[in-house]
Amino acid sequence: MGAASSPDSSPAPQIRSIRLLFSLSFLLPRGRSFPLSLHLGSLALITSHLSSTATPTIAVTMLEHHDTKVAPNMENSSTDKVDYEKTVSLHEDASQEVFDEGATKRLLRKMDVKLLPFLALLYLLSFLDRTNIGNAKLAGLEEALGMTGKWDYNIAVAVFFPFYVAAEIPSNMAMKRFRPSIWIPSIMVAWAICTTLMGITHNFAGFLASRMALGLAEGGLFPGITYYITLWYKRHECGLRMAIFFSAATAAGAFGGLFARGVMEMDGVGGLDGWAWIFIIEGLLTMVFAVMAFFVMHDYPDTAKFLNDSERKEVVRRLEEDRSVLSDAFDIKFAKDALKDWKIWVHMLITIGIYTPLYSISIFLPTIVKSLGYTAEVAQLMTVPPYVVACLFTIGGGFAADKHGQRGLYMIGFCVVAMIGFIILATVDSHGAKYFGAFLICSGIYPNVPQGVAWNGNNIGGSLKRGVGIAMHVGFGNLGGAVSGFVYRKDDAPNYRSGHWTLVGTTAMSCALSICMTLYLRRENARRDQTHKAPHEYTRAEKELEQNSGDNATFFRYTV
Repeated sequence: MGAASSPDSSPAPQIRSIRLLFSLSFLLPRGRSFPLSLHLGSLALITSHLSSTATPTIAVTMLEHHDTKVAPNMENSSTDKVDYEKTVSLHEDASQEVFDEGATKRLLRKMDVKLLPFLALLYLLSFLDRTNIGNAKLAGLEEALGMTGKWDYNIAVAVFFPFYVAAEIPSNMAMKRFRPSIWIPSIMVAWAICTTLMGITHNFAGFLASRMALGLAEGGLFPGITYYITLWYKRHECGLRMAIFFSAATAAGAFGGLFARGVMEMDGVGGLDGWAWIFIIEGLLTMVFAVMAFFVMHDYPDTAKFLNDSERKEVVRRLEEDRSVLSDAFDIKFAKDALKDWKIWVHMLITIGIYTPLYSISIFLPTIVKSLGYTAEVAQLMTVPPYVVACLFTIGGGFAADKHGQRGLYMIGFCVVAMIGFIILATVDSHGAKYFGAFLICSGIYPNVPQGVAWNGNNIGGSLKRGVGIAMHVGFGNLGGAVSGFVYRKDDAPNYRSGHWTLVGTTAMSCALSICMTLYLRRENARRDQTHKAPHEYTRAEKELEQNSGDNATFFRYTV
């Protein structure tokens, strides 16, 4: 492997799991805990380098560049240790190999190939199954189910999200209890059944019930896989890997239009409408991969069969090494600190201003494109190019933000791009110009999702505070999904100007708050530089004196 041997002369400190306020760990006996990161804590650990995904070739190239060029400054890091309860103490094997750079890169590539493609596929299926209602609408969903009420379709869209948010915490608790290779495939089976049921329901009430159940079933995937990734990679390595998983959402948008166009040709087959076949086939497809997941998913590095013994030990060693000084103790003080931190509340507003147009466009883009004069079949196909371009912008923006160490400026820029797109849709009559506006919207909104998560998490010090802060951030943002169901109304067809202006407003709010946050963080960093010594000048002993100070520690610097 090209590894050099180096004995570990001192026992590594025992790793403690991330414990979140909302994980109910205070109900456990003293000394026990749930490492429940979910969107919340897990994403908080993934804070330095969140960009987005691409084709496999681009993704691999970016990963190689990322692992070679990005060296995290552990002294300045605003993230804490990636906790992993199943670690093997280093002092148990004094002959533990320490891999050289080449061997480490080969190990990471091996893990990437085994883990990331399948995880991205799972999220693609998840996002596809929750947003395919937009494609089904063009295929006759409303007429078939008698959705004649003014708000019927909007309600069908919105009911998914409260149940989706409610499922996140209990699902991650269950994943810890039953292991990833059991729980993730199990919830996939559940949402595959729910998706299929949406295709065979005969009335509006049954469809609503299926959408609610789908939200409960899907709610555990994103936080579960987010936490799962942190069990395998060091902090600065998680960002790009997490982004590859996340940005399957753009692929789902592109693939969904192509898929729906083909399935619409099955109208009448088996006595079922084309819209019904969209749900049925996607549900059955998810079921196939759910069964496969029982055999393909690996639980933890120290039990992974695709790694040899020395590789398993090396992964565990690297995770133990990846430790920050800031406290990861479960102390209610840190949860209170999060609730009192005005910066987190500002990020919550920024997030809902982005998630609302994200879900609005994901679900209503086929309808908007059809309003430009295309047939339903052509409109399905015309939704594909905007998502392809959005994927490229997400990749480029995320990678550039990593390289420059900036988040706020990129968020501001992408917000402006999206606002221009919405303004074009609201004010211009040319169909060509409106279609161009759709490109701008997708290219401005999608990149800001990983940017926002990274920016907020990067600037919260301490794992528990971060856990609560990211819970507030993501949970509040996902409520934008419920709001999105009522943005585009039947009364506004075919131009939907009211909906477009609403989203101009939410995006403008995010843009303005991002500007304010960027200016504040720059000023605060400058103040700390003037009144305290540079972070790298602190000794570990000095830092440990401030380990309970979180991002208020004098050696902490914010990501701007």
